[in-house]
Amino acid sequence: MRPSAVLFAILALRCYAQDRTTETGEGSIADPQIECSPYNYPPVASQSAAFPTIWQPASILPGDSAAQNLWNTIAPSVPGISPKAPQWTTNSAGFQYSPSDPDCWWSYKQCVTPKLSGLSPDISNVPEPYTTGYGFDDGPNCSHNAFYDYLASKNQKATMYYIGSNVMDWPLEAQRGLADGHEICVHTWSHRYMTSFSSPDAFAELYYSMYYLLYKASVIHNTINRSGRDPSCSPQLHANIPPFGDVDDRIRAIARGLGLQTIIWDYDSNDWRNGMGGITKTQVDSNYETFINMATDGTFSTHGGIMLTHELNNFTMSEAVEFYDKLQGAFKYIVPVGVAYNKTQPYVEKNYTQPTFEQYIKGAAAAPGNGNIGSSGTGGAAGSGSTASQKNGDTARALSWTYAGKLLAVTTAWTLLF
Repeated sequence: MRPSAVLFAILALRCYAQDRTTETGEGSIADPQIECSPYNYPPVASQSAAFPTIWQPASILPGDSAAQNLWNTIAPSVPGISPKAPQWTTNSAGFQYSPSDPDCWWSYKQCVTPKLSGLSPDISNVPEPYTTGYGFDDGPNCSHNAFYDYLASKNQKATMYYIGSNVMDWPLEAQRGLADGHEICVHTWSHRYMTSFSSPDAFAELYYSMYYLLYKASVIHNTINRSGRDPSCSPQLHANIPPFGDVDDRIRAIARGLGLQTIIWDYDSNDWRNGMGGITKTQVDSNYETFINMATDGTFSTHGGIMLTHELNNFTMSEAVEFYDKLQGAFKYIVPVGVAYNKTQPYVEKNYTQPTFEQYIKGAAAAPGNGNIGSSGTGGAAGSGSTASQKNGDTARALSWTYAGKLLAVTTAWTLLF
């Protein structure tokens, strides 16, 4: 037998020996190769026909009357703004756009205050001073157990922006994000430039991620039954972060029709660019350091900041681990974005309540079921300026190196997204 065949057989046996039917079993896997090997999850596989093709631009499926009827309801409120650059490119040859930025196109002038009446401004920072709204795009990543274990060791919750196609590929990983108490929000179906889509297709990119994949298809059915959570972010939460920040008033109006608030960022780690176009780890490190220094130079004396970071791959997760203690030392508080805005009911189902900002920084936990907030100590992580109890520094540093080393050993078998 060839060595490659032997290795494949060994890996197959090891995968078979793991429990890959529950979030708990999947979350206990420590070997990244096993984590990133495909598995079958019947609640998704049995309903695959109800989804668009993964990693392809979404459209309203033929015969999907629920989606079509909802779009017909939303469509009259969507402005007649034409689609912009082609998907997956920034090539604007032949494309004309007014310098006055009539559409509040973020990709053009980082506009976050819509020109269209009735639309809420984008969330691009957090209201609490010396606070960072902590979150990660492009998950769930198949090899994220070490990273999520690290966040759990810090009692740290974050806002996780999940791509619908990623959840389709890794449904139990998505369940873990919810079970760990992170805020789960939409990052579209196929991760394309949203302003490039026709309006019905832009609707489909959000709709199938939000409703079919995360709710009706029962990807996190077991977690909902156990905790009372509905993963589709409600109108009360910032449920949509557009890939590449590519949003204009047309896309905002579609998101609003689905009850979604748009989130952008005010600082970019550029972690996703590592190894691309000459971007190096040194430059990404410098971006982190610049953001950290702003926490002490008065930049955040009246409000907090949001830095774009990713669950994309081994490097981006390792960077988050490497710089967590520095972030915690510089910022007074590190909280999920919804918590910073006191969004206590982040999901459609109202029997799940997460803490207010004040409750979170004092260690309160999210409370499924009866909607009461407990003080279980499983809330958030407070920075060095916090009145909450401090972590043991030596232990935290040891954990940081342990998890960072584990992550650096991973060769993530996943396609690069931005």
